[in-house]
Amino acid sequence: MDIKVFKFGGASVNSAKGVRNVATILGKYPGENVVMVVSAMGKTTNALEELLRHYLSIDAVLMVEDFFRLKDFHFGIIHTLFPDKNHPVYEELETEFTLLQGYLRKGHLTSSEKKEYNFEYDQIVSFGERFATLIVNHYLVFSGIKSKLFDACKIIRTDSSYRDARVDWAVTSAKVQSVMNSYFPRGNESRKVAVIPGFIGSDPWGNTTTLGREGSDYSAAILAYSLKTREVTIWKDVPGVMNADPKWFRNAKKLELLSYREAIELAYFGASVIHPKTIKPLENANITLNVKSFLHPDSPGTSVKNIKKWSVPFPIYIRKQNQVLISLSPRDFSFILEENLSEIFDILAKYHIRVNVMQNSAISFSICVDDDPALENKCLAAFRKDYLVRYNKNLELFTIRHYHQRAISKITKDRKVLLEQKTRSTVHLVLQ
Repeated sequence: MDIKVFKFGGASVNSAKGVRNVATILGKYPGENVVMVVSAMGKTTNALEELLRHYLSIDAVLMVEDFFRLKDFHFGIIHTLFPDKNHPVYEELETEFTLLQGYLRKGHLTSSEKKEYNFEYDQIVSFGERFATLIVNHYLVFSGIKSKLFDACKIIRTDSSYRDARVDWAVTSAKVQSVMNSYFPRGNESRKVAVIPGFIGSDPWGNTTTLGREGSDYSAAILAYSLKTREVTIWKDVPGVMNADPKWFRNAKKLELLSYREAIELAYFGASVIHPKTIKPLENANITLNVKSFLHPDSPGTSVKNIKKWSVPFPIYIRKQNQVLISLSPRDFSFILEENLSEIFDILAKYHIRVNVMQNSAISFSICVDDDPALENKCLAAFRKDYLVRYNKNLELFTIRHYHQRAISKITKDRKVLLEQKTRSTVHLVLQ
């Protein structure tokens, strides 16, 4: 059974016009069975993170404002898509918001204690994908497409590492194959579409988990791997994988072809077009990844596949904002030894802080990390017990793959370089 796996991100479904465009793109694949992974609409994830912040700080006024702002946004979209107010989407979406509202109220009524951030994050922020897939699925049916909504929590099994859950591949593959084999037609029957929320799964106890920020790409890879499809297509607001973000790099160029290895490197260093975990399961199953534009769906985009001989025609720039550079020195002015590094990484792991760049000298160890709610209040406090801590916030980290000196000079011109690290093919620059 050949199935196409599509993933549509938040930018593709951020309005009624965007949802209609998704249906138009599916219309270009008549007769094809499609598993469609959908992200939260527009900036919904950011809005839910803000709601979560007010929920945890027990700021009921701001939390309620956040809630109704989200509700108005989603109901505004369905008012445009479904003129008939008796359409079942209205009642079903109301039910989803009632579930979220009930969760928020229950948390405030039953406990005044500070809640565990990662667990609460997954229970609340995952509603974004639930809202989006409900709306998209109803519109596909409304447009005459045979479509059904599936609960990702029932088919993607993970552990309980909230906010960055690890997939149980054996259980997940068995569930995906069982559910999809029973749904999709065989023989000459007309095609069907399965709509699945991205980003989310569940642990063995039924708690909702998430796969990491922007994890819908990974959801698509999990489903493709489980179904042994030939290709996955991620639909973005860019022509394909670019050598830089066109929003800040005026002359960005599209890469027609990428090797799995290069795509993994780019994703690991922070290229936002592909989630870091996406590539490996696709490489293991030799599944081609296509990155295409939902604005120009007939354009070829970028293909990521197994390439034995491949050369990069120009440098590739990756920019990460909101960075923090932390420098640690032992209080007794001793050397940084292996046991120090072990202690440091134990603390980083405890608070789920990912290191983007690290560099050490005899008596100092420096790391560049994403700014994080747990960083200042917990992680740095833990470091200060044994180390002198210096740090700079609001920095940028530039990674240049296949660099030359002109490429470095272009980025560092009129900027203060706080850290520079070079390897054979990659340079990292932390800039103020």
